[in-house]
Amino acid sequence: MAEPLEIAKSDKRLYLLPQMANRHGLIAGATGTGKTVSMQVLAERFSAIGVPVFMADVKGDISGISQPNPGNPRISERVAQLKIEGYSPRGCPVAFWDIFGEQGHPARTTISEMGPLLLARLLDLNETQTGVLSLVFRVADDNGLLLIDLKDLRSMLQYCGDNASRFRTSYGNVSTTTVGSIQRNLLALEEQGGEKIFAEPGLDLFDFLKTDSQGRGVVNILDARQLMQTPKIYAPFLLWMLAELFERLPEVGDPEKPKLVFFFDEAHLLFNDIPRALAEKIEQVARLIRSKGVGVYFVTQNPLDVPDVVLGQLGNRVQHALRAFTPRDQKAVRAAATTFRTNPKVDVETAITQLGVGEALVSLLDEKGMPGIVERAFVYPPWSQIGPIDDSRRGEIIRGSLLYGRYEKTVDRESAYELLQRRVEKLREDEAKAAAAKAEAEAARPKGRQRDSLLESVVKSTTRSMGSQLGRSIVRGILGSIFGRR
Repeated sequence: MAEPLEIAKSDKRLYLLPQMANRHGLIAGATGTGKTVSMQVLAERFSAIGVPVFMADVKGDISGISQPNPGNPRISERVAQLKIEGYSPRGCPVAFWDIFGEQGHPARTTISEMGPLLLARLLDLNETQTGVLSLVFRVADDNGLLLIDLKDLRSMLQYCGDNASRFRTSYGNVSTTTVGSIQRNLLALEEQGGEKIFAEPGLDLFDFLKTDSQGRGVVNILDARQLMQTPKIYAPFLLWMLAELFERLPEVGDPEKPKLVFFFDEAHLLFNDIPRALAEKIEQVARLIRSKGVGVYFVTQNPLDVPDVVLGQLGNRVQHALRAFTPRDQKAVRAAATTFRTNPKVDVETAITQLGVGEALVSLLDEKGMPGIVERAFVYPPWSQIGPIDDSRRGEIIRGSLLYGRYEKTVDRESAYELLQRRVEKLREDEAKAAAAKAEAEAARPKGRQRDSLLESVVKSTTRSMGSQLGRSIVRGILGSIFGRR
């Protein structure tokens, strides 16, 4: 059994139990109140007991977790204040990732792996457009056409639009106008760097589940500074990671410690203007992924950013200060106060607005999985450096990683784009051959008026009789017998 993780102190030490860490958690608080440091402290503690961690670095200040704390008067003061015994500065083993491949190993996926629901969210499609996109995916699947990158999807959209009449009966209506709208959204995504997201080799999420030679869990840091400039990409990509973990990891029930802890920073981006179908998917993943040994910790400014159905599953809470300047702020304070198990010594609603930097209201699950009584406490200072490392040190860590070279070079294998291009070329060749054969036959045909064939004579005869109702009946009868009826 892994040792309890000491993370904060009030008039007593507060421990996060590893066997309860996959019951998810919440780190909330206004800007500048200490959320990032709390996330860093938790990540260090998980790494120390051999639990790998994933965290997105949205401000560029988490990379310091790779280095020992170099000495800081404020840290020393907090260590003395809390009477922390055996405080020892140390860094964590780290793997840096970056969707754009500039500040870490490239983290990519493919169009097929992301699927139509998340891709529709990324492209900001409406319900009708999402339906057409799902249809395009179905046609691709049924025809063995692999969708890897944006050019594959663009070719597939064009193919479905050009052949809409062929697919209408089997799949449903494909509006060329809707296809055009999706194509325009694809172009906008490409201009935002979307072509770097979808490529091979795709990210193998089992590479997140690594430990170093000392048995410490690797802290996987996704550099999200550039990604946050296009927040509609950020949330779907992280949600794809969670969904992929859910699909691929085996059931483990309630392990002694998690297989992975996933920190979802800026969690409000996940739930903003979200379609109901996707909201249900998130709720399902949050509810069931703990049985795969994955703990998810949402990090956000306001607890109201997280839907109630998800918030109710977050058993481990670290609540930093909230501001109460507006009616919505006041509502958030009251809502946050009601989610804690009451402590007669703490006026939670008042305390939330008075907490200092690094101070928090902490409630952690006990051995039976029950929320602990809320405590007003100071979160422990991190063992590692607070703030970013320089680019040269980052580069050394990236090049020294066992993963270096696995993802750095893209591979463009045969997929939907190439196969559809080949079909078009083959069709053009067949049309050219048919045209040449027709021209050759016409040239070989004797000149002068030829005698009508039996079919031509019948058609001409029936055409002359179309002036009367009887004639029209004869036409239907004869043509029906020649061409058959369905």
